Amino acid sequence: MSSTEAPARKARPRTVSHSRDFGRGFFVKLALVALVDALGVYIAMTAFGEGAMGVFWGMVAVLVAVNWVYFSRRTLPMKYLVPGLAFLLVYQVFTIGYTGYVAFTNYGDGHNSTKAHAVDALLIQNEKRVEGSPSFPLVVVDDDGELGFAILDGDTVRVGTAEDALRPEPDAVVADGTVSEVPGFTVLSRQEVLQRQNEVTGLRVPVSDDAEDGSLRTQDARQGYIYRSSLEYDEATGTMVNLETGVTYTPNDRGQFEAPDGTRLPVGWRVTVGLENFTTAFADARYATPFFKVLAWTFVFAILSVAITFFLGLFLAIVLNDERLWFRRVMRSLLILPYAFPAFMSFLLWRGMLNKDYGFINTVLLGGAQINWLSDPWLAKVAVLGVQLWVGFPYMFLICTGALQAIPSDVIEAARIDGAGRMRIWRSVTLPLLLVATAPLLISSFAFNFNNFNILEMVTEGNPRFPDASVPVGATDILITMVYSISGLDGGAAKNYGLASALSIVIFVVVATISVISFRRTRALEEIH
Repeated sequence: MSSTEAPARKARPRTVSHSRDFGRGFFVKLALVALVDALGVYIAMTAFGEGAMGVFWGMVAVLVAVNWVYFSRRTLPMKYLVPGLAFLLVYQVFTIGYTGYVAFTNYGDGHNSTKAHAVDALLIQNEKRVEGSPSFPLVVVDDDGELGFAILDGDTVRVGTAEDALRPEPDAVVADGTVSEVPGFTVLSRQEVLQRQNEVTGLRVPVSDDAEDGSLRTQDARQGYIYRSSLEYDEATGTMVNLETGVTYTPNDRGQFEAPDGTRLPVGWRVTVGLENFTTAFADARYATPFFKVLAWTFVFAILSVAITFFLGLFLAIVLNDERLWFRRVMRSLLILPYAFPAFMSFLLWRGMLNKDYGFINTVLLGGAQINWLSDPWLAKVAVLGVQLWVGFPYMFLICTGALQAIPSDVIEAARIDGAGRMRIWRSVTLPLLLVATAPLLISSFAFNFNNFNILEMVTEGNPRFPDASVPVGATDILITMVYSISGLDGGAAKNYGLASALSIVIFVVVATISVISFRRTRALEEIH
C-alpha cells in the first residue's frame, strides 16, 4: 500500500434514531385513537347501563385490540386490516348473529324487553288513584328538557322527575301558596304547560324509591294525586298478584304472567322459543300459503330482472361496439343516463306515470286508456319488471361494453383464419370470454335483486294484496318486503321481530347457497376457457 493511500475504514453499523416516532405523525395517531377510544367507551358504558353485556365485552375487546395494534411496533400489517375487520364485525358478524338470536325468540309486540321491564310496565299500566288520598298543590318544572313536578306537602316543597323520586327541597320559594322557584329547575308558565300537555298528563313521578308507594300524577297541572298499582310483584316467588281480586299470576314458558284459569297479563318478555318461528313460517297456513307464493315470485323476479337487463344491455353493447356506427359515443352517453339518475327518483316517477287515472302512460301513450297497472296482480308484476329494465339495463350495458372491448382482437382474428363464421365465433369465443368477465357480476346482481326492497316498496308497496291472506302481503311482495310487513315496521300489522328474523335467515341461506354454487360454476368456466 502506498503512503498516499488512506487506510480503509471499517464500516460501522448505522443506528436508527426513533426520535421521529414522537413527531407530528405520532400525535395525529394518538389523537385519532383517542377519539376511537372515547366513542368506544361511550358505547361500552351505554351497553353496560342497558344490561347488554355481550355488546359491552365485545366493545372492550375491540378497544384493547385497536390500542395494541396501533401502539405496537410488530403489528404493521394489522394496522391496515383492523379498520375493515372492525366494521365487518359490527355491521356483518354482529348483525347476522343478533338476527339469528332473535329468530329463536318471541321478540315482538308484548314481548319487547326483559322480565324486569315487563314487571315495571305492568305495575305502571295498572295504576289507579288511591281513594281518599290528599291532593297536593303542584307546578310543572323543567330540567334541561326533562319534566318534573314540584308539590307543596304541608310546609315542605318536594320535587322529582320520572327518574328521580320526590325529595324535599328546602331552598324552594313559595308565594301565595304556590311554588314559584325551585333551585336547578325552571317553573313552567301556564302557556308552556299547555304546549307540552301530553307530556305533563302522561308524566308519573315516583313518591319514593319503593315502587309500592305509588306515583304522583296530574290531569290539570295544578293538583297532584297519588296513584298506586292494582298489581303487586313478589320478587321471592316471581309472581304477580292482583290486589283487587287476589288472583296470582305465575310466569309461564311463553314469557307472560298467567293465572290458573289461563288468563294472561298483556305485557310479557322475550324468551327462547326454539324452532317455533321457522315452523310457523312453513307450517302455519296463515303464513305458509303466502310465503310460498312470495318465494316463487321472488325467484321469478330476481331471475327475470337479471336476464332482461343483461340481454338488453348486451344487445346494445354489441350494436354500439361496431366501429362503423356513427355517433357511438353520444349514443353511449345517452344510454347510461338512467343509471346516472337516482334510482329512488326513477321509481317514484314511474309510479306516477303508471297511475290509472292521470299517469303519463295511460293518458298520453295509450290515448286515455284505463289500465290498472298497479292494481291487477299480473299487470303489477309486468310493470315492476318494466321499471327494473329501465333502471338496470345501463349497468349491464356498461359491463358488457367493457367486457367486449377487453377481448383480444388477435383471438377473434385467429378464429377467422381457422375458418370460423360469425355465429361460430360468437358462440365459441366471444360469449365464453364475455361470461368469464360478467358472471360474477351477474351473480351479485341476482343476490341484489333477490333483496331489492326499494323498487317494490316505492312502486307497488307489495300491492295488490292477497284477498285470502291473513297477513299484509301482496302479489308483488318479495321475501324482503314480506319480512318488512311481518316485522310491523310499516305500521300495518303487529310487530313480530322473531318471525321476521327467521324469514331473514331463510333469505340468507337461499342467497348464500345459490351464490356459492354459481361461483363454483364460474370458476369451472374460467378453467375451461
